[in-house]
Amino acid sequence: MTLKVQTPLLQRLALFSAIEGGNHYWSQQIAEFGIETVYEHLFLGVYSHEKYAKVIEKVQKFEADRAFDEIDAAQSTFLTPDDSRWPEPVNQLPCPPIGLVVKGQVGILNNKSLSIVGTRNPTTYGTRIAGDFAAGFVDREWDIVSGGAYGIDSAAHRGALVAEGRTIAVIASGIDLQYPAGNTRLFEEICENGAIVSEVMPGVPAMPHRFLTRNRLIAALSQATLVVEAAFRSGSLRTARDAAELMRPVMAIPGPINSPSSEGCHRLIGERAAELVTSVADAIELISAL
Repeated sequence: MTLKVQTPLLQRLALFSAIEGGNHYWSQQIAEFGIETVYEHLFLGVYSHEKYAKVIEKVQKFEADRAFDEIDAAQSTFLTPDDSRWPEPVNQLPCPPIGLVVKGQVGILNNKSLSIVGTRNPTTYGTRIAGDFAAGFVDREWDIVSGGAYGIDSAAHRGALVAEGRTIAVIASGIDLQYPAGNTRLFEEICENGAIVSEVMPGVPAMPHRFLTRNRLIAALSQATLVVEAAFRSGSLRTARDAAELMRPVMAIPGPINSPSSEGCHRLIGERAAELVTSVADAIELISAL
């Protein structure tokens, strides 16, 4: 089949639209051969059609004009590693993103930032702590990164906004869907001075596996990660471990010893996978010492 897209930007967008974020095989292929060669090989029969039929079909049927129209309609930008605004820290990931779709203030993605993550079902204590830490870091000229979900994520975003700071939401759906829908107003407020980041095309729904792959971006975009409340088995612990693998500081807030919402934090602290912190000053001191 004849190649349809000739420019590196459009080739990258074609691969971005066809390949799920965090895919080890395709990340390795792109790192070893480059975007142009991988794109060409998808047309030349180099990759097994039986094994990679879905990716091959999507790339071969890719319509660049339509893809850019969808991104433009969502009032967003397709950001690539060739752009000066690209967040360099994400390149340290074992599977760096092929590209990112960003809505809002694209230029802030390289700012000094803290990720705050935790359960979708927090206690009043957890909600207050997340907001207080977000505001405290904003007062010290840090941005706040989280996942835009209900619970601790929302409390962290709101804490940053109340303190008149910037916050970044990394979501698991297309930039136009902004899942969960109940946070639509929050997402609008975030975009005024901050940004929403997605690793999928507009219109792509949130799926369970996409929450796990987006967690690595939350970790990578931040200089440090704070887990406020998390159950014993929680996606937030995945974010913490992603941060640790990147050699970034990981901190956790202790809770009551009988609180299920704090079991994940206590687990991280007990395994020495996170440092216990009880104040913004503690957290700043810890980050500065590392």
